[in-house]
Amino acid sequence: MAVTKKSSRKSACKATKRRYIGKPSGVIQERVQQAGPQKFGIVSVDCAKRRSIWMLCDFFGRVIVEPTSVEHSAGALAAMVQLVDAACQAEGILDSIVAVEMTGVYHKPVQQAFRKAGYDTRTVHPFASSHYRETLHPNNKTDPNDLEAIFHAAINGYGLAILPVDETHLSLQRLCRQRRNLVKQRARVQVQLRALLHQSMPGYADLWDDDKLFNGSIAMIIAKLSWFNGNWNLRSSELNRVAASGR
Repeated sequence: MAVTKKSSRKSACKATKRRYIGKPSGVIQERVQQAGPQKFGIVSVDCAKRRSIWMLCDFFGRVIVEPTSVEHSAGALAAMVQLVDAACQAEGILDSIVAVEMTGVYHKPVQQAFRKAGYDTRTVHPFASSHYRETLHPNNKTDPNDLEAIFHAAINGYGLAILPVDETHLSLQRLCRQRRNLVKQRARVQVQLRALLHQSMPGYADLWDDDKLFNGSIAMIIAKLSWFNGNWNLRSSELNRVAASGR
């Protein structure tokens, strides 16, 4: 009897903990059940650099607000949020999410505007929206079709919620990204300098180690002096002697 009770408890726990298809951070099925599909709104936003296009539907896909363009300015974004509020109140929407397609950094103004207004703002990866757009409208990429694809990605669990991050982590993240950008810029400049050295002073860069050509050596100082003095056509023996003295 004890074994039977234990097995029945396990089966009951498994029955209550059902999983949903989609990303864990994109699951909205329980919220839709509580509010009702007709009372659950989804705002789809297709972002660009200067302006975005948004649309409001319920969970069944009934369009409440047709695709509308919004400029990326403080006044226009505030008016967009007010229009969404008014439409949700008029339709009796009890719960909603905002699905914003990731577009570099261009989606951040819209994302911040909805978050500041208290909306559950989520991001949709372009791969997910592209998958649904190609299925719905093959070889026909327009803004209304993109909005439909974003909507389908959101209702199928691909509108991903971003977990809150503390300010310390954000500051460290900014520093790491800034350092990464500086390293890339430095490497790009060094490649350009090597190309110029190869054109003006063939063989000079090969006389120095990779870590001594630009860092803490007189290699670049000698190259600059030779360039300004017009003596960049140095003989191989002279280059070897200069490099040996610099080391």
